[in-house]
Amino acid sequence: MKNSALYLNCLIFLPLQFPVRNTKMVLLPFLSKKELSDSDQSNSKHLSSDSSSSLSSRSFSSLYSQPSLLSVPSLSISSSQFEHLSNTYHHCAATLTGHSSYIFCLSLAGNYLYSGSSNGEIFVWDRNSSIQDNYSTQNIVSQSCSAVKSIVILGDKLFSAHQDHRIRVWKIDNGTPNKKYKCIATLPTINDRCTKLFWTRNYVQVRRHKKCTWVHHVDTVSALALSKDGSLLYSASWDRSFKVWRTSDFKCIESVWNAHDDAINSIVLSNNGHVYTGSADKKIKVWKKQEDKNHTLLATLEKHKSAVNALALSEDGSILYSGACDRSIVVWEKESSSASQMVVSGALRGHKKSILCLAVVSDLVCSGSADKTVRIWKRGFGKSYSCLAVFEGHSGPVKCLTAALDTSVKDDSGSGNSYLVYSGSLDCYVKVWKLWVPNYL
Repeated sequence: MKNSALYLNCLIFLPLQFPVRNTKMVLLPFLSKKELSDSDQSNSKHLSSDSSSSLSSRSFSSLYSQPSLLSVPSLSISSSQFEHLSNTYHHCAATLTGHSSYIFCLSLAGNYLYSGSSNGEIFVWDRNSSIQDNYSTQNIVSQSCSAVKSIVILGDKLFSAHQDHRIRVWKIDNGTPNKKYKCIATLPTINDRCTKLFWTRNYVQVRRHKKCTWVHHVDTVSALALSKDGSLLYSASWDRSFKVWRTSDFKCIESVWNAHDDAINSIVLSNNGHVYTGSADKKIKVWKKQEDKNHTLLATLEKHKSAVNALALSEDGSILYSGACDRSIVVWEKESSSASQMVVSGALRGHKKSILCLAVVSDLVCSGSADKTVRIWKRGFGKSYSCLAVFEGHSGPVKCLTAALDTSVKDDSGSGNSYLVYSGSLDCYVKVWKLWVPNYL
């Protein structure tokens, strides 16, 4: 009887989960953090049924908000700067509609903006067209059966990372209206897989009772990055590894297994060849490829007390920004005595929930959060930072960001600069924000 009663109690307290329908009007603002995480996890299982369940579950915890990072001092503005903050202007110039599912990634390339979503669609938007244009689903240029987690552009090729553990290569063709891109390769390629298939030395242990060739990712490919010269593509995955691919023939030339103790959520490259990886294990690692050798670990940056979701580098590579579930953006700066060692300068605070994405343009840092807002930060004198603006308008967590100078606005007087910031959200919308910043800030 005791066993029966215990069994009944377990049944009573089992949580009910309902699948989220892939429709345009997703009621994300009304979901609790637990429900939102469950919904995302449910979608991920449908998109990638053979994915590692433990890794996927931990990776979706990026939406959970944790206490702020109290061990790092805040970087605040000076009183003289504060007086001028009201002279910045911003507004939402457009809302791009058409996606019917969560928007996971954005990428700018010339006159085009690319967006990838959880249902495998990639949209392209013409940045030269009027912001009053009626955007429609005719902007779909590629579609796959798996969520798009990251997009990078190299010439006439688009690389997309997916939840089904693969990287796809698309031939860009924007000359013909309404024409979909052709998928010219899926990584790892058939040739790569076949050449590694028959040698036991090419296999690595991926689970307790499963092995796989080292060219395969075995969980969601979460992030992509290109080397400065475009010859190498880096991919990071929830399988705790990152890989290096040649962009000329799409061959996998290196795999760093067990690079972290948990899922890797972000990867960025500096111009001098340093590779930074941010993980759910709360660590940021710095890697460097030695001459004619593989990548070696140079440093481990430990300051966050929660999963690291996003990384971004300043344009000169001297400053690294990291965002995590602790609501803080940690600012790391290079020590003058070491080219690889980064030290904490301080933290940027203001978001009320997890930091999900970061972008850098000029001397501005853009941050998107699970609190549904975008914040714009500007580096000032003496390592101080000011929050220039808070963009409010999304009804779901802001998952991805990209930004650029607004070249359509000419300021002959040199009094300030105009910027365009693009934000993608789990509310299925992309918003275009215009920001004007005076030069004296």
